[in-house]
Amino acid sequence: MGKFIIEGGHRLSGRVKVQGAKNAALPVLAATVMSRGEMTLFNCPEIRDVHNMLSILRELGVESYYDGDALKISGRNARSSPMPQRLSKELRSSIFMLGPLLSRFGEAVCAYPGGCEIGHRPVDLHLKGLAALGADIREERGYIICDGHNMHGGEIHLDYPSVGATENIMMAAAAVPGDTVITNSAREPEIEELQNFLNSIGGDIRGAGTSTIYIKGGMEEVPAAAHRIMPDRIAAGTLMCAVAMAGGEAELTDVCPEHIGSLISKLREAGCHISCGRDTLEIRAKGRPKEIKLIETLPYPGFPTDMQAQIFALCTVADGTSVIVENLFENRFRHCAELIKMGANITQKDRTAIVRGVEKLSGAVVYAKDLRGGAALTIAGLGAEGMTAVENTEYIDRGYQRLDETLNSLGACIKREDGTQ
Repeated sequence: MGKFIIEGGHRLSGRVKVQGAKNAALPVLAATVMSRGEMTLFNCPEIRDVHNMLSILRELGVESYYDGDALKISGRNARSSPMPQRLSKELRSSIFMLGPLLSRFGEAVCAYPGGCEIGHRPVDLHLKGLAALGADIREERGYIICDGHNMHGGEIHLDYPSVGATENIMMAAAAVPGDTVITNSAREPEIEELQNFLNSIGGDIRGAGTSTIYIKGGMEEVPAAAHRIMPDRIAAGTLMCAVAMAGGEAELTDVCPEHIGSLISKLREAGCHISCGRDTLEIRAKGRPKEIKLIETLPYPGFPTDMQAQIFALCTVADGTSVIVENLFENRFRHCAELIKMGANITQKDRTAIVRGVEKLSGAVVYAKDLRGGAALTIAGLGAEGMTAVENTEYIDRGYQRLDETLNSLGACIKREDGTQ
């Protein structure tokens, strides 16, 4: 297992480009199985989750290779076959393959997905939506088996605006006969990103980014398509929290400030000075951060659950008391015990944490237990006195493209040991 050895106390300064978005790239990659054409993806992050998704696609006959910074993909030889359990268990987003396989082949077999253990994330909404389009679904020995030969358009209301369910239904509905309307759909920017990609390969979808999405079925084949993956709003937010923790100033390029409005608001409340351009952002942080009275995770455009752990780390050294409420996942405070090892003062009950800021954290050996929690511990190490060892960096590599190197380019002092990347 890999680890980061972090020497705290180094001020951050400089300019850095934000990576392509993990949560946009994975459904786009899944959708490539829907096309027989040649596809080129730019700005696709080189992270563990992407590599695992490409491995799943190769098992299904999809060909891919990197040509410089472009990922070339062809689905002409794709086939419908059961996805290997060993890969599905590594990657939560393997569930995204159901919709694309049903749309192209009329059948799909998927193992129950894995990923970080951050709480109960049922696939019921995915399956309910696909069933509403006419898919016949059964579950046998840990596999989800879908027959979609009689699928058609339909009207689907999501009980909860699930990002994954919205995306899976969009991909399935794009190719089946008839029109589909999804109401109470997720509004995250990644939904609009998937819409744009599907339209580039012959789909006819509108409304993504709002609560109602309209899909005209029966997508037409296109011989070739090119698409650039949007900037990663969570990676951008993680870098911003790192600067706020360590102090200093940084310019982020290839970022979309409108996607992180809720985070910008909270960091300004913490005393950071932030200015935004069209695709750039500058952040300056001096001295101890101020308390953030209340942070509640909510579906977009609310505060993202994927940023809760990182801003939690910042609150541990804030001047005052911050309250953090996790509304989406019940196990997403697993970083608390590790931060307490570093001297944080935290009281947690159920999904609420009271964080009383201390002047300084102290270096310690801590363990990443999920992707975003690992990023939070890295941020904590930047501001701690002495040396911090963050174990299990494989979690961090799932979503961040060489986070250690990125932070080092801003002046951090992080050494990777026994890394896998």
